[in-house]
Amino acid sequence: MSERTFNQPLGGNEMPRFGGPATMMRLPAQESAAGLDVAFIGVPFDIGTSNRPGARLAPRQIRDESRMLRPYNVATFAAPFESLQVADIGDVPINTFNLLKSMDIIEEFYDEVLEHNCKPLTLGGDHTIALPILRALKKKYGPIGMVHVDAHADINDHMFGEKIAHGTPFRRAVEEGLLDCNRVVQIGLRGTGYSADEFDWSRDQGFRVVPAEECWHRSLTPLMEEVRAKVAGGPVYISFDVDGLDPAYAPGTGTAEIAGLTVPQGLEIIRGCKGLDIVGGDMVEISPPYDTSGNTALLGANLLFEMLCVMPGVRYDK
Repeated sequence: MSERTFNQPLGGNEMPRFGGPATMMRLPAQESAAGLDVAFIGVPFDIGTSNRPGARLAPRQIRDESRMLRPYNVATFAAPFESLQVADIGDVPINTFNLLKSMDIIEEFYDEVLEHNCKPLTLGGDHTIALPILRALKKKYGPIGMVHVDAHADINDHMFGEKIAHGTPFRRAVEEGLLDCNRVVQIGLRGTGYSADEFDWSRDQGFRVVPAEECWHRSLTPLMEEVRAKVAGGPVYISFDVDGLDPAYAPGTGTAEIAGLTVPQGLEIIRGCKGLDIVGGDMVEISPPYDTSGNTALLGANLLFEMLCVMPGVRYDK
């Protein structure tokens, strides 16, 4: 049998970093997930936002800021492009004017991706998109565990009377049986609220809730040992809202909250998922109009690469 060859990001010595294709990590583009182990997918959607818009522009900006990423992770020794077939399969053609129709379009798109046994890594988009993605994943895997990084629990029963918006996806996910609630962890929750029991609904479902205050001034490596024990035993999804990080590092987002996680802590969370049965992940709520330096999208691109590096089947050279 001939040795399998894998797609490679276009290198900086073949084409200047500011040139080349406008794909995630300058990877080859494909029209479908056929033959892929992992696909980068954009969901240019922000009609579920409640404050500052702009996340519809994030997939394009994340791709642009990914141009400096190189194929080998020198910190973790992960070599994803020596062990997985990866490509960018473009954007989901959402309906700009109809949120509910967009939910169906996204779910159907991910149904097709999953039919190819391909694992999706998503460039959002606001956090509403997690709901249709989880709906598609449920059909393939059953209820799944989740590592959710966010300033907000996103468990509102409604927003302005609407049941589906970026503050409601995980309430709906629980109601629809999409999550294995005893294998869900929410990290980085903080900010002001409406009552003392702001996060109690999550706890009542069986979620482990880690407020940001519990993360201050410490490495999260020990926490992630507990998280792995909590969510192990089945498929796991990583949902990473960029506002989980402090706005000093990630100002380009719609609902910024002070005193958040640091960038190294974000890395520790994702790297701490190594060994879990990761079936997909997302990076959401980046808003390029509020990201004048590009640093928020740069963070998003790097954290998506880190998610790729903990996917099952990745080769580690040490």
